Amino acid sequence: MATQLADYRHIFLNDVPMMDVRAPVEFGQGAFPGVINLPLMDDGERQQVGTCYKQKGQNAAVALGNQLVSGATKRARIEAWAHFARAHPVGALYCFRGGLRSQIVQQWLQNEAGIEYPRVMGGYKALRTFLIETTQAAASQCGFVVLGGLTGTGKTEVILQLANGLDLEGHANHRGSSFGHRVSAQPVQIDFENRLAIDLLKKRDRGYGSFVIEDEGRHVGSCSVPLELRQRLEQAPLVCLEDSFDARVERILHDYVVQQCADFVATHGEVQGTAMFGARLQESLGKLAKRLGGDRYQVLRTTMQNALLRQHSHGDPSLHRDWIAAVMRHYYDPMYAYQRQSRADRIVFQGDRSAVMDYLRESASADPVPLG
Repeated sequence: MATQLADYRHIFLNDVPMMDVRAPVEFGQGAFPGVINLPLMDDGERQQVGTCYKQKGQNAAVALGNQLVSGATKRARIEAWAHFARAHPVGALYCFRGGLRSQIVQQWLQNEAGIEYPRVMGGYKALRTFLIETTQAAASQCGFVVLGGLTGTGKTEVILQLANGLDLEGHANHRGSSFGHRVSAQPVQIDFENRLAIDLLKKRDRGYGSFVIEDEGRHVGSCSVPLELRQRLEQAPLVCLEDSFDARVERILHDYVVQQCADFVATHGEVQGTAMFGARLQESLGKLAKRLGGDRYQVLRTTMQNALLRQHSHGDPSLHRDWIAAVMRHYYDPMYAYQRQSRADRIVFQGDRSAVMDYLRESASADPVPLG
């Protein structure tokens, strides 16, 4: 009997290598970290087989599939699967429901390459359901502390130093503000949710029953925080990280200007990367135009453009401090002050980085802080 794996917890805790034999379009809609897409059928072949199935039934669809994936095409795909299987002898394969497609790949590997390779029982759908339930269970069973603070206080840096920290921005590949877009694209929503669920699973397996998570609201860029978790966080205790205005400006300058520009240049080259960085920065400021007001926005836009020119011509990013400070004073700080006032009853601690780190580490081994 062909081997099947059904221990989804083991698969994710141990980062079991997997090949996804669904079509590329399915893979792009959602997959799991580190998984390789080696499809049985490409998108066009899958569409033809699907149409045939609807019109003539399963037997005709299977026959068409065998016709489309034959000869040199079949040999090339078996070779790719065999290469993966030999490179990852403790891995597995899956299709959408662990049905016909993964069975065919499993059989062809056995018959044509002499490789017995397990498939995941229930396929992608079962794995995805397991991760959804993992997040739901954590939301209902675990304690959470939300780390808040003014823009630029370094909340993500604190999260990354905590063994029980959950880095939503890292999983979403976004810094969580209007200027938070990174060089590479954000994951699709399902991929974001899967990454978060696996992180929760691994941390709970290491014994953590409470987590510290950054105050992100409903979205991190285009990624939405899962509903059950978001509802839990809306009731969680709030710890506020504090830092001086000047230190916050410097941190924003480094993260959103100096490092971001370097990332664009490293990815796209000096000329194109610099141009793309400048365009992205101005686009981000444009998103705040209405809230800043027309006159203030025009002044800050000019200030930003001058800063970009100086940065490009002299390698000096210092002029960016002017628009950064103004955006913080007139937009981010007032917005945070309003939000903090509306949630004042949830604040259980506030302080600088050292004090906040000590508090969060001490509370990691204690019971979740109850609301009053």
